[in-house]
Amino acid sequence: MEKKFKEKDTIVLFDEKRGKYLLLTLKSGLVFHTHAGSVNHNDLIGKKEGEEIPTSTGKKLLLFKPRACDHMVKVKRETQIVYPKDAGWMLLFMDIFPGAQVIEMGIGSGAFTIAMAQAVGEEGAVYSFEKRKDFLENALKNVRRAGLESRVKGDILEAGKSFLIKNVDAVFLDLPEPWSAIPAAYDALKPGGVLGIIIPSVEQLKNSVSSMKENNFSFIEPVEILKRGMLVRQKEGVRPSERMVGFTGYLITGRKKI
Repeated sequence: MEKKFKEKDTIVLFDEKRGKYLLLTLKSGLVFHTHAGSVNHNDLIGKKEGEEIPTSTGKKLLLFKPRACDHMVKVKRETQIVYPKDAGWMLLFMDIFPGAQVIEMGIGSGAFTIAMAQAVGEEGAVYSFEKRKDFLENALKNVRRAGLESRVKGDILEAGKSFLIKNVDAVFLDLPEPWSAIPAAYDALKPGGVLGIIIPSVEQLKNSVSSMKENNFSFIEPVEILKRGMLVRQKEGVRPSERMVGFTGYLITGRKKI
C-alpha cells in the first residue's frame, strides 16, 4: 500500500543532485525555506513516498520516510552522538533483538537510543538514564520525533548508582568514566548478557577493559570502525572518496559470566 504523508509526519526532503537531505515535520500552513528554494507544507501533505516536489525556484526534491539513521544524524544535539557506523556494529554485537530489554546509561542526545528502540520492536524496551535533566528532555524529544517514544523509558540517575531494572539482555554505557557503572551493569544483566561501551580515548579504553575483566566479564572485544565512501562516476571511473568518516570512538563489548 502506497504511503501518503499527512500532517505531523516527519519526512525526508532529498536533493538528488547534491546528495543532501533535510528532515521536516509537516504542519499545515507553514513554508519551509531551503538552499533549493521554498516549499509549502500544504503541497507536501497528501504526497506519496518517492514522489518529486518542485520548489519555488523550480528545483526538484524527493520525498521519503526517514530511516532510523536519518533520525540519528539529524537529532538536535546537546552532546556528541553515536554515529550509524558505530551503532550498526553495536546493535549486532550487543545482540539487540525484537523484544529485548536494554538499559542505556548516558542518553546524550538520543541518537543511539533511536537505533536501539527500533531494534527492540514493539515488545521490547529501552530504559535510558541520564544525570542531566536538560540532556534527558532533549533526547526524549528526539526519540518522540522518530515516533519511538512508547519503547523508551527515561529517568534521571547518577552514574554508578544501581539500576532498578534487572535481568536485562544488554546494557550500553556512554559515559566519561564508564568503569564507574560497570558493577551496576553486571548486576542488571542476565547471565550471558552483553555490555557495550563507547569511549573517545585510549586511556578510557584501557581502564574500561580492565574494569570489565575485574567485574567478571568475558568475550571482551574492543574495536574501532572506519567508513569510506566510493565515488562512482561514468566518465572519470570509480575510486574511493578522498574524504571519509574516520575516528568517532572506541567500541567495546563483553559478556557477563557467572
